[in-house]
Amino acid sequence: MKLSMNGQAYEPETTGRGSGGSCAIGVMAKSPRPGYSKTRLCPPLRPEQAAVLSAAFLRDTTTNIGRAARSAPIAGYAAYAPSGAEKALVPHLAQGTACVLADGSISAPLGVEGFGRCLLHAIQRMFEAGHAAACVLSSDTPTLPTEFLVTAATALLVGDDRRVVLGACDDGGYYLLGMRLPHARLFADIAWSTSSVAATTRTRAGELGLDLVELPPWYDIDDAAALERLVRESQGYDAASTRRAVQLLGLETFTCSPCPT
Repeated sequence: MKLSMNGQAYEPETTGRGSGGSCAIGVMAKSPRPGYSKTRLCPPLRPEQAAVLSAAFLRDTTTNIGRAARSAPIAGYAAYAPSGAEKALVPHLAQGTACVLADGSISAPLGVEGFGRCLLHAIQRMFEAGHAAACVLSSDTPTLPTEFLVTAATALLVGDDRRVVLGACDDGGYYLLGMRLPHARLFADIAWSTSSVAATTRTRAGELGLDLVELPPWYDIDDAAALERLVRESQGYDAASTRRAVQLLGLETFTCSPCPT
């Protein structure tokens, strides 16, 4: 796996100055509901189809965290909103996944707004649970290789408090952000849902003097072109619930025509 730290080649350590302990990985989750889930996939999907796919993504993503926990000290979470929604969410999660509220109802520094407050809220709650490191993870990456999660946790746990791990998406966002301390500045003044998110996060890490380890890029499924890629490639990854949903919804031959370039 090719990694980088602050723009240079990075070789994962096997020992380090870290305090050990466990790394929490929290999926940013919403209860699958027609009209509220994966709305950027409507069209080409109907709202009820998008909800089915959303449920499958949650199951596979939380299952993937559990799979990674066999190789590294990882604890899996679903970071949910709004308050009270956890009962509807739990049936869609892998067994053993804990829930933490991440609705942004926290005191946050100037510039940490919107989705950034929710991410910071999730990070803070996982640290409050006693973990040595914490990551937030997209729920739109059901085919993410398990080794990426293992590498993220390992890199954080052997690093010191300046260590940050970023997994960028090929659309300019990120699928994972992990840290040893809750650096609120990493969530400040970010234009969320744009192609500048990962680049701005790198800039913030540099301003803070952090050691940024970058995982290989991956893709999230939030538009028709990404859905086509999922259908085309999902057989090559361990994402059983997503494969079943694709079959159930009759998407095996789905193509985005024309797809954006």
